[in-house]
This record gives sequence, structure tokens and C-alpha cells, in this order.
Amino acid sequence: MLELLPPPPTDPLWDLTYEFGSDERAERLNLVLGVYRDPTGRTPVMAAVREAEIRLAERSESKEYRGLSGNAAFNRALLTLVLGDTGPQGPAGRAAAVQTVAGSGALRLLADLICRTRPGATVWISDPAYVNHRPILEAAGLRVRTYGWRDADGGFDAAGVLRDLSAARRDDVVLLQGCCHNPTGVDPEPEHWEALAGLASRDGWVPFVDLAYHGLGDGLEADLRATRMLAERVPEMLIAVSCSKNFGLYSDRTGCAIVLGASERAVRHAETALQNAARTLYSMPPEHGAAVVTAVLEDEGLRTAWRAELDVMRGRIEANRTSLAAHLAELGWEAQAASLARQRGMFSMLPLTPEEMLRLRRQYAIYGTTAGRINIAGIGAERIPCLARGVAGVLAGR
Repeated sequence: MLELLPPPPTDPLWDLTYEFGSDERAERLNLVLGVYRDPTGRTPVMAAVREAEIRLAERSESKEYRGLSGNAAFNRALLTLVLGDTGPQGPAGRAAAVQTVAGSGALRLLADLICRTRPGATVWISDPAYVNHRPILEAAGLRVRTYGWRDADGGFDAAGVLRDLSAARRDDVVLLQGCCHNPTGVDPEPEHWEALAGLASRDGWVPFVDLAYHGLGDGLEADLRATRMLAERVPEMLIAVSCSKNFGLYSDRTGCAIVLGASERAVRHAETALQNAARTLYSMPPEHGAAVVTAVLEDEGLRTAWRAELDVMRGRIEANRTSLAAHLAELGWEAQAASLARQRGMFSMLPLTPEEMLRLRRQYAIYGTTAGRINIAGIGAERIPCLARGVAGVLAGR
């Protein structure tokens, strides 16, 4: 059987990570994977998370099965965190959440839901998009089309996005990243989000929001504002939530899938459909990360400490980006620096072609994705001048 298997494609991000591992140059710099690193280069366990784990260990609660929806308290806590108002008239009052295997699991469960309820639908994703969006959607059997995202100056192309999405049909779904766009770091302004909400309401397509970096852009409440506004404006909506980045629970695979509907019956049926999809994929999600997040969000002291840590992480990311832009400007690349300075979140898009990213890797031992994305949260402040010199050196070779 296995001899008949053709060579499958490999994951480009992990291929680069493996290549970095075999690079023997002392000055090598890995900015490929999306993990936050502190000034020492570590991906730390957040203090609030560590305290929650200690408390959970001391209680030593049962490890009995939780059920197909996972941890119910976690689901309620995430609904409140994401949608805010938990009253019956607010968005959370017409929503249901199912715990998933991180944000990727949420994307897949919701993709299965789309396939079941709208088998002829097309899902629209940005170009460029998170590298796993298309594979997840196509693996669920969905058609994928793209809409543009950036203009010629590297900013958000509001007119182009609205023009492209005017072709979305009533049965289609549009995947939008709620904040800190991956890979570009380019986000819409509030008035652009309002225009997108108006387009969705007019044409009837369903927003599908991917929330993976809330708290790491402009602050937690600011980063959730667009998602909450959409939830107020449209009758149906899908949301994939990850706790990997803002809780540092990367390997604990913690997230949830949220559905909003126009009626209690519709939401209940959608929740059951998500449970059924989970049953066939992995039965139920792991408990530990969900228990940690619940402990943090339900305790006022831990919640306050967590938000303070999140603000420190966000500040470090902003400082790294500002420093990189300043060093590039000093080296004579003012326009490129200005474009970088406008970006938000863990990732920045370097103004380099795939061929130039290869040169950056081979000549300067700086690893980013082929498309130009780097993890700005993964570099120590003392290495930023080296990164700037490498980028400037490649630009000068054009």
C-alpha cells in the first residue's frame, strides 16, 4: 500500500526550520515559526499560566472524559472574552462554542460545518494568507478563492478588498483575520471593517473570523473590536479562536470554534454538527490547556496578571518593530521602513522577493519565509541591527 504513495508536499515552514537546525553559522537567526520569545530567546511560560497550573495540580481533579464539546467552563469563558456582552440580547446570547485542538482544529471543524451546510460554497481567503488556511479548507472539501490585501505601498488595500469581495455570492464564506494579519501585519482601519460589515449584510456572505493574535496588536479590547462589531451587524458568523499565542499554550493545543446564528434552534444544530465532526476527527480535545485558561479568566487576580503580561509582550513586539524600522531608515531605506512601522502583531512582511529572501538566508543566515514574513517577536533587541543590515544588503543588491 505505502509503495503506491506518491511523494507528498512537505510543510514549507517546518522545512525552513529543519534547514535552520542544520545551519552551523553562529550568527544564524530563526524568524520562521510564530512563537513569542523573551529578551533571552526563550518562549516562556507566562507567570499567570504557571500559577494556574500549580493550583490545578494541587487540586488534582479527575481526568475523566469531558465530552465532545470539551470543557464547558472554558467555552463560556472564551465566549465572554471574545464577544464581551453575555446577556441574552448580546452576540454571546445567540452563540455556542466548542473547544478544539487549538486554532487550527477550530478552522477545520468550522470548515466541515461549512461543507455540510453549504456544500456549494466558496471560501474566500486573503492573498497572501496564513499558510495553513488553504490546505485546511481544501482538505475539508471546500473551494477556495482569494481577494487582495495590500496596496502597492504595503498598506491595506481597502478599495481592492471591497472590489474583489463584491464577487462573493450569498452562499459564500469570507475568511477574515480579526487582527494582526498573518503574514503581512497589515490590518484594516475601523472604517474599513465597517465597510466589510456593510458588504456582508448587503450581499449575504458569512464572515469567518480567525482570531489567533488578539492582545498582541493594539491591546486586547482594541484587537477584539472588529470581531465584536461584525457579531453585532450580521445574522450568522463563524469564529476560530486560538490560545497558543496570547496564553503561550503552543504545545497544549487550546482553542475553540464559535458559531453565531439568527435563532436558538440554528445555533443548537450547528453546535451538534461541530460535536459530530469532532467525534470523527479526534473525539474530544485535550483538557489541560482549557483548564489553565479557565482558571486564569475566572480568577480576578490571575486575569489581571495575565493581561499585564500580555501588555508587556505587546510592548516588546512594538519596540522590536520600531527599532527595525529606525535602523532601516538610518541605512537609507526610508520607504521600506515606513511600511514596516505601520504593521501590527507578531509578524512583519519584509519588502523582499522570494529570491531575495533566499539571498538573505544564504548570505546573512537570516531565516524568514519565502514570501518575506518574519517573526518580529522572535528576535532579541541586540540582533535587530544585524537584521536591518542584512535586509539593507539584499535591497542594495537589486
